[in-house]
Amino acid sequence: MSDAIDKLLGEQPDDPGAKSSVSVRQKRQVIIITAVALALYFFMRWLPTGTNLNHMDFRLTDKNAIEFCDPVNPQFIPVIAAKSPVVMTLKSETPPAYKKETHFTLTMRTAGGKPIGPADLLVAHTQKLHLLIVDPTLSDYQHIHPVPGGRAGEWEFDFKPGRSGEYRVFADFTPLATQRGLYASVDFTVPGDVAHVMQTPNTTAQSNNLNFELVLPGRFRAGKSVDLIVRIQSAGSEKKPVPLKPVMGAFAHVVAFDEQRSGFAHLHPQQIDLSKPPDAVKPELAFKVLIPQPGRYVIWAQVKLGQEEVFVPFWVDVLPAGKDDAPVLPKENSSEPKEKGEDGGRDRDSDESIG
Repeated sequence: MSDAIDKLLGEQPDDPGAKSSVSVRQKRQVIIITAVALALYFFMRWLPTGTNLNHMDFRLTDKNAIEFCDPVNPQFIPVIAAKSPVVMTLKSETPPAYKKETHFTLTMRTAGGKPIGPADLLVAHTQKLHLLIVDPTLSDYQHIHPVPGGRAGEWEFDFKPGRSGEYRVFADFTPLATQRGLYASVDFTVPGDVAHVMQTPNTTAQSNNLNFELVLPGRFRAGKSVDLIVRIQSAGSEKKPVPLKPVMGAFAHVVAFDEQRSGFAHLHPQQIDLSKPPDAVKPELAFKVLIPQPGRYVIWAQVKLGQEEVFVPFWVDVLPAGKDDAPVLPKENSSEPKEKGEDGGRDRDSDESIG
């Protein structure tokens, strides 16, 4: 170490006495500074962070392991095909049933069996854990925020299925140890026949006496980052202000699912300053997304109108990469499930046939 310090200090004055005196003094200073720096480093590592988990608890070496999400480049995450470092299990107090509110307990653990609780997660968009729950027809989508349960790793929530069939629960969260978005999934079954729902592509829909429009790129291609715009305005010739309010720290949220429910994309507007709301009469919100595979997708827009949260679906076709054909879209307004009536949005408590 002495030789290294000598090299670091470099040459000293020609006077042998001065050289010896300065060299010893500077060596001592370097040693003290180094010791203090090391002590501070280990002290900071020793301080509690609020979590007993570290980065390696969320890292898998499998070829198909889920990579941490980059928020700057939002894209569709293949949650089912990729292996998550988080294991989720789900149980209900009573068997789930159509249109019946049921209490669920979700347990989250690392692949190594360590429980994941509130202290292990960061707040992202006002919540520590987001559950994106969708039925087989993709026509009943609900965004739920569970609360911590009585035991380590347990989270509780209430859910009322609007359909029958096997529901899929996608979890969207950010571990404190990694500070990067991560995902996991689990399924549960609601007894009954699965409804047949028409999935007609649409870029317009109506809900709460408002017109919603999803503006797509000229060619929505797989494998290419594209811009999406959600527009809202009142119905009729006389345009009235839209009572748009922030929801979960944004003026809107957009979630996209493929037909196979192999994953999802959870998008937030590029307009992040809540002190600068969009136009009151015709608000527009811009999003960016990359869809890696072609096919039909449903894109759910979630907004808050006054005190009510409204969910509006748009069905779109994503073209294979390199194709020049624009997606074929209907000329008239159409909403995904015809059995819901003319309203393209969804009221959580509306009565609808399960077909």
